[in-house]
Amino acid sequence: MKLPVDLDRPVIFFDLETTGLSLARDRIVELAVLRVSPQGDVFERVRRYNPGIPIPAEAAAVHGITDDAVANEPSFRRTAKSLAKLLEPCDLAGFNIRRFDLPILLAEFRRAGVPFDVKGRRLIDMKMIFHREEPRDLSAAARFYLARDHQDAHTALGDIRTTAAVLTAQLARYQHLPRDMEGLHAYCDEMGPFLTEFDRWFSRKGGGLVFNRGKHRGTPLDEVAAKAPDYLEWMMGADDMPDEVLEAVGRALAGTGRS
Repeated sequence: MKLPVDLDRPVIFFDLETTGLSLARDRIVELAVLRVSPQGDVFERVRRYNPGIPIPAEAAAVHGITDDAVANEPSFRRTAKSLAKLLEPCDLAGFNIRRFDLPILLAEFRRAGVPFDVKGRRLIDMKMIFHREEPRDLSAAARFYLARDHQDAHTALGDIRTTAAVLTAQLARYQHLPRDMEGLHAYCDEMGPFLTEFDRWFSRKGGGLVFNRGKHRGTPLDEVAAKAPDYLEWMMGADDMPDEVLEAVGRALAGTGRS
């Protein structure tokens, strides 16, 4: 396989199947690699892993890999060194690797205690190329669904007229879409629920607030207030922080006497 790009070292295309989408909790159950050398030589490998945790039914429904299917497979830790050696001289490529596959892979290497670094590697992500070259904005939707340019782009009235026309065209094209507002709401929710800015920062667990983002992601707000109040003070001074977030942070700091 000769790629239409100059290679000065091998490139490995890789893809993961996992127990879920959480970088902290989930594990790899299958890894496939396709290695292309500068001379065009191709090497392929697929390996399954016993993740050491149950594979949720919703994940198995996506990739078809069940607990029974990997019960006798090795753990990632057992083969981590040989995998790192295979990947060592290579650039890396794949679809959505920068946002998902690579962070999951790095987390698995850390848990296995095997050094693996992406510094110095080229990381080629087809999803990013796709989204950059084929914008998913209203003008693109008008061209795709309505076969016309969006002449009044970025005027409020023009945008909503085109938006309504796009919905009509989508309902005509996709017969499986719900024909009621409740059903359409549920369909959109499956791609990710609506989140306020407060929801992006915090979730409620055990009667308290836990960070959803930032370097303290997964840590209770009260714990951050006690151990790293400087971070909360930085949040209080940020110009673009939503009021409800500031109120929650202010209450947490007040509990430590640092408000």
